Amino acid sequence: MPKTSARLLSLLSLLQARRDWPGGLLAERLDISPRTVRRDVERLRELGYPIVAFKGPDGGYRLNAGTELPPLLFDDEQAVALAVALRIATVSGAGIGEASVRALATVRQVMPARLRRRIDTLQVTAVERPVSRSAPQLDSGVLLTLGATVHACEVLRFDYTPAAAAAPASPAPPRRVEPHHLVTWGGRWYLVAWDLDREDWRTFRADRITPRIPTGPRFVPRELPGGDVAAFVAARFRGSDGSGDWPCRGEVILAKPASDVAPYVHDGVVEALGPERCRVTLGSWSWVGLAATVGRFDADVEVVGPAELKDAFALLARRYADAAAGRERPLTDR
Repeated sequence: MPKTSARLLSLLSLLQARRDWPGGLLAERLDISPRTVRRDVERLRELGYPIVAFKGPDGGYRLNAGTELPPLLFDDEQAVALAVALRIATVSGAGIGEASVRALATVRQVMPARLRRRIDTLQVTAVERPVSRSAPQLDSGVLLTLGATVHACEVLRFDYTPAAAAAPASPAPPRRVEPHHLVTWGGRWYLVAWDLDREDWRTFRADRITPRIPTGPRFVPRELPGGDVAAFVAARFRGSDGSGDWPCRGEVILAKPASDVAPYVHDGVVEALGPERCRVTLGSWSWVGLAATVGRFDADVEVVGPAELKDAFALLARRYADAAAGRERPLTDR
């Protein structure tokens, strides 16, 4: 029979894994008697774990939520996942940064050295954006490997899976990059790196990366354009050339109070023109996209400029009128 301390940890791990455990099944899994299970449950209760017994043909035990947080037990994967989540929370801007730093320090202190070294290499930059519901799952091992190469300034070779629509007929050669930053954007992970073969900065989806081992030689980090990784990534996703601005930017006047509009404009500019009017300057990746964005405010619109934005409103007006009338327009109409 295992020693009492080891047996208690095993029992606690099982109780955390599922809601209800029949007493007989617990005894079988731990290779002990039902009487020993009852004694061990009492010991855990004395340590502060709110374990309740339930009756019935398969009477057993359940670990309930309590008024205080007792010590928790994590396996290696859970410990790494918790540390990664806390690392992201420290830079998320959600107002919990200081508490996340303290919690991460607490978790790190009790981690085995092998896990502590993996977590220490992971540095993350969070760029704010609504989280995509279709964000793909990412292997934590890949994430930690990327974090380690960024931390060590080592050249990384990897296979990169392109989007399905752009998949090549034959396998592409591995990419060679100098990894610089790990970034979260809209629920996805990205690697910002200097592409050695293309001699330019690139942003790679981490879930499409398959690292090749071993890594390459160490390098001296280059200066990222602009020096701010968050601004750099945001500019890239806007489709700009690194200037940090949207490719299409226009100005309108809305028949709506500025206080009603401002919370939803994000990086735009809102200027009050009176109790029921405001001037709004916004950017987008296309003129039609910008016109559609303005339309969501459900207010009368006056276009200040430029002419491209007026043309986009006219195009949308024709499309919406045709849709309301049930008329079909040529697919080439833009």
